[in-house]
Amino acid sequence: MIDEQEFAKRRERLAKKLSKNSVGILWSASYKTRSHDTQYPYRQDSNFYYLTGFKENNACLVFLKQDKEVKTILFVEPKDKLKELWNGKRLGTKEAKKMFHVDAVFPITDLEKKLKSSLKKSKNLYFDFALEEAKAKEIKKYAKDLDALQNIAPLVGAMRLIKSPSEIALIKQAIQITKEAHHQAMRIQKVDKKEYELQAEIEYIFKSKGAYSDAYTSIVACANGANTLHYVANDQVLADHALILIDAGCEYEYYASDITRTIPVNGKFSEAQKELYAMVLDVQLRIIAMIRPNILRSDLQKKSEKFLCQGMIQLGILEGDYKKLIKKQAHKKYYPHGIGHWMGLDVHDASPYKDDKGDEIPLKAGMVLTIEPAIYIDKDDISAPEKYRGIGIRIEDDILVTHDGFENLSFEIVKNIEEIEALFFTQQTFK
Repeated sequence: MIDEQEFAKRRERLAKKLSKNSVGILWSASYKTRSHDTQYPYRQDSNFYYLTGFKENNACLVFLKQDKEVKTILFVEPKDKLKELWNGKRLGTKEAKKMFHVDAVFPITDLEKKLKSSLKKSKNLYFDFALEEAKAKEIKKYAKDLDALQNIAPLVGAMRLIKSPSEIALIKQAIQITKEAHHQAMRIQKVDKKEYELQAEIEYIFKSKGAYSDAYTSIVACANGANTLHYVANDQVLADHALILIDAGCEYEYYASDITRTIPVNGKFSEAQKELYAMVLDVQLRIIAMIRPNILRSDLQKKSEKFLCQGMIQLGILEGDYKKLIKKQAHKKYYPHGIGHWMGLDVHDASPYKDDKGDEIPLKAGMVLTIEPAIYIDKDDISAPEKYRGIGIRIEDDILVTHDGFENLSFEIVKNIEEIEALFFTQQTFK
């Protein structure tokens, strides 16, 4: 878990980034309507949570910076017995002041008055430019005479690039739970079940182990469905002799995991499936081995494309000179996406890939990223060898950059062909 001292230090770091005579504002997330008068389960805004650890809605964090003095103020929903009867207990101002290391806590109803007063003494206003329109309009109404409006989100995003030990521990816990879910998907009988039944098995493990939410909508894509990158229908039959691409990860205490494994429905890879799978796995292992501080993600991308292109030539999927194929980007037909992305509070962490000068940010110790090479061959692609058509394979792990290299945080989730087959044939439990 992350303690209040760490949240307080994050606020101190952010305050130092704000200019003199400025106000910084971060809002909690709002409830999202599911249909008519029902809402989706509440999930706090990641930047707001990163700076407060506060999980309630209708809250606001304000930084007041005059010269070198900084005050942090938290506005929260006040206690109200009738509202709490319907919607659950609130922390309230008194308990929030005890819990959070801020200079003051006020009810959210005081925000407008306090904001008007503070902005009269300030020259700059920082807020999230992606803020919902109504709140952004309200803020700007009191900021007519300011020198500048500045986006606070990139400042927080840059801080989130390097994970603390407590953040890494939460990511590891999310991955441990996700490991159990993927192993369960590998070991159980699947032939003729529906994709959503397998999804249910996976997400049952998430919730039963204390991860109350998935980090993103699970992808359970059998056969040609795997060739749709963001396939989420999950409603097809798990056909005998086909592969299933499972991209599923849980969120534990707001921190994500992001794992993809591609496994056979009946527990046994065919020869053609083995050939493609072995090629993708070899590329993934080679790319992961390259990770260390000061390496550029773009270099990992280039290498992954080179290795995959060479593998496609060897398997007869592409024909011609390797350099000419790369120049024409012929391989992009079968590998159209990036090698990976930052991961943390969001599965695609909202952190920058370039610095303020536009230069790419090299890998540094404490960063967490995914590595996910793949190949996608549509069933109707007559230019590819027939035996490979309708197969999509992606293999994805979560990698921590260390001071002298890397740590594969998800190395315990089996991915070798022999391991996947052994897990099914020696440990399966029929349902």
